[in-house]
Amino acid sequence: MRRGITATVLVATLALAATACGSDDKSDSSGSKSSGELSGTVTWWDTSSVGSEDKVFKKIAEGFEKLHPKVDVKYVNVPFGDAQNKFKNAAQAGAGAPDVIRSEVAWTPDFANLGYLAPLDGTPALKDQDDFLPQAVASTKYDGKTYAVPQVIDSMGIFYNKAMFAKAGVEVPTTVAELKTASAAIKKKTGKTGLYLRGDDAYYFLSFLYGEGGDLVDADSKTVKIDSPEAVKAFKVVKDLVDSGAAKTDATDGWENMMQSFKSGDVAMMINGPWAVADTLTGDQFKDAANLGITNVPAGSAAQGAPQGGHNLAVYAGSKNLDASYAFVDYMTSVDAQATAAGELNLLPTRTSAYARKEAVDSEIVNFFKPVVETSVERPWIPEGGSLFAPLVTQYTEVLTGQTTPEKAAKDSGDAYRKLLKGWK
Repeated sequence: MRRGITATVLVATLALAATACGSDDKSDSSGSKSSGELSGTVTWWDTSSVGSEDKVFKKIAEGFEKLHPKVDVKYVNVPFGDAQNKFKNAAQAGAGAPDVIRSEVAWTPDFANLGYLAPLDGTPALKDQDDFLPQAVASTKYDGKTYAVPQVIDSMGIFYNKAMFAKAGVEVPTTVAELKTASAAIKKKTGKTGLYLRGDDAYYFLSFLYGEGGDLVDADSKTVKIDSPEAVKAFKVVKDLVDSGAAKTDATDGWENMMQSFKSGDVAMMINGPWAVADTLTGDQFKDAANLGITNVPAGSAAQGAPQGGHNLAVYAGSKNLDASYAFVDYMTSVDAQATAAGELNLLPTRTSAYARKEAVDSEIVNFFKPVVETSVERPWIPEGGSLFAPLVTQYTEVLTGQTTPEKAAKDSGDAYRKLLKGWK
């Protein structure tokens, strides 16, 4: 098991005025037309965090307009929780869909299966394929074709308040058992809860599921795994964390409640990923950025199971401006763009060469999460992958709030999966 490191030095404030990536490069990044030939509008639906990530990505996109002055990038920030269905509805209706969408990794094969994405093989959007991390590329493929380009890759860890840990006299937990012990000491010494366990998003359950040796499905054998004994054990683990007082949870508004609780010092820990660093550093507890520690998600009885996540950029099949859209995707996933995101937001690049750039080398968050990502558990890259969370989150929430048992939650999740995945065992 890998030893966790802590984020002892973080950038205290984020310089949001990102330089326009590649704006000094007189060559054309589209790979096909010269900058004078690309024109028209490219509407981009970005799903990044408002107030931090969105400012940086919007600034990077402005660099594309400088490189291609006849192209107008219409930036639209769509709430992450709404984007999947909103895009499906617009694409199905044939009206209102963007030219480019920031697609969560599990959405990509789903959109591709529905015929909503343009294949990118052989287009200017997909260049230097060998430079991308293999695990990032995996989520962009469907039925032998490539339908997206990886923008960022991520996983999860434990964020913790160093001052609260010092006051309680506890070490950083490496196992679930140590997490409970640390939480009890934190409660006794500070009166605060150890962990905020987000209860309205099943993605936050995956570390516990994988940690107990469980999984959602086995795509190769077309077998449902969410109702296995290992999955039941994982449900019992999270229920025990709440029942024992080691963690507090919620049924709604999980992101806001979790972030505010951690930033204000009401809890000492939360499970989160690199996308949350910029927001976390705006909290009162982290005016001194060195107070934020990050380490591996505590291991379960079988493994230390962090899930693989991330986002891709995909082009809508019905786009009226494919050439400019392809060039835009290439630009936004370029080494320059990824290095800027690493430096400004501590987001992990999907290009190998971007990790050699100073912005990534200097980011302790990037350096911490890179080996986590390399050993993270890949989710099933199937069209239904993005739909596996809806039935699971219902059961996960009900377990955490005492409305159902771990055994019934696992069974009901399995039943729902088999209805979704026709013919699976």
